[in-house]
Amino acid sequence: MALSPAVVPLRSPPAQSTTSAAPIRVLIADDSAVVRGLVARWIAEAGFELAGTASNGRIALEMMAKHDPDVVLLDIEMPELDGTTALPRMLAMSPNLQVVMMSTLTTRNADISLKCLALGAVDYIAKPESNRGVTTSETFRVELIERVRVFGAARARARRPSAGTAQAPAHAAPALAPAAPMPRPATPFTLRPKVRNRTQPRALLIGSSTGGPRAVGEMLEGIGAAALRRVPVLIVQHMPPIFTAVFAEHLSTRTGLRAAEGKADERLEAGRIYVAPGGRHMGLVAGPNGPMIRLTDGPPVNFCRPAVDVLFKDAAVVFGAATATVILTGMGSDGTNGARALTDAGGPVLAQDEATSTVWGMPGSVARAGLAEAVLPLPELATALRALITGQPS
Repeated sequence: MALSPAVVPLRSPPAQSTTSAAPIRVLIADDSAVVRGLVARWIAEAGFELAGTASNGRIALEMMAKHDPDVVLLDIEMPELDGTTALPRMLAMSPNLQVVMMSTLTTRNADISLKCLALGAVDYIAKPESNRGVTTSETFRVELIERVRVFGAARARARRPSAGTAQAPAHAAPALAPAAPMPRPATPFTLRPKVRNRTQPRALLIGSSTGGPRAVGEMLEGIGAAALRRVPVLIVQHMPPIFTAVFAEHLSTRTGLRAAEGKADERLEAGRIYVAPGGRHMGLVAGPNGPMIRLTDGPPVNFCRPAVDVLFKDAAVVFGAATATVILTGMGSDGTNGARALTDAGGPVLAQDEATSTVWGMPGSVARAGLAEAVLPLPELATALRALITGQPS
């Protein structure tokens, strides 16, 4: 999952095993002494190894050279050298480094965080606005530890093949190159048979979470504006308020199409991109002049609000088989139940493959449930979806 108040965990993640041959090393860079001290304590309590703390990006870079961390928790706003400037230098030193940006919920910080994802950060997390909020927020603690666990595990194994064996940082890469994906073992799954005599899609449905902002943008750009103008595009990306509005602006710039947060009772139009607002569920209802968006403040579904399942289940009722659906990278299993409703209605569901996913949780769940008719790398998903939308062979 991604990104703070949009996701509401109800339990703490399991701690890192202290018997692992390659404990996850974490570097904390934040200008607040309270945040550094508190997060360092959480890291230790979860069984991870603290590589150090830094009050600015310059100190963080110096500590990286000495301690080769697996995960860096990087604040955006710091004196002397801020997180945005430090990020590409960190990735140049260690291309497989897993950097999670931390920022408060402001429009400016949301915009910066999304740009950092394009530069190679793997995720971001929204910090409470005050030190008191950081101290008392169980949600922030749980989400932070979960990110360290997920992103650090593969990096730690790759960095230290055996206990006690030191390994130097990787050779430098171009400053703006995204972090290279970590190799992942293939997970077995069964594909769902393709439907013959397909119904022409009347909507493109997208569900995503961790790693999703970059994946969604790349995929939509790959599909192309000409095909996207044929259908409304509805996206549920696990994000908090403010971030979803900025995410929509980024998609509009990238695709050349109108993109915005969905509004209650808004009628769907082809060629528009509708992003579920952070903190609210976005679904659909049949209106007198066509399908309309419905927004609700109901309880989290799969620990998430907005939840992919809410949109997908409504779409199965409103559109039946006339959908094209894709599940992209993300933690958890949100979207699986909705994908089942869509396939039961006769619609095709595609999933991102394990190798190109930041986290193969959501797409992996759909694939293992036998609900995906294709599990493809991100570029091939764009080609396959374009073919579904236009009715032309891929």
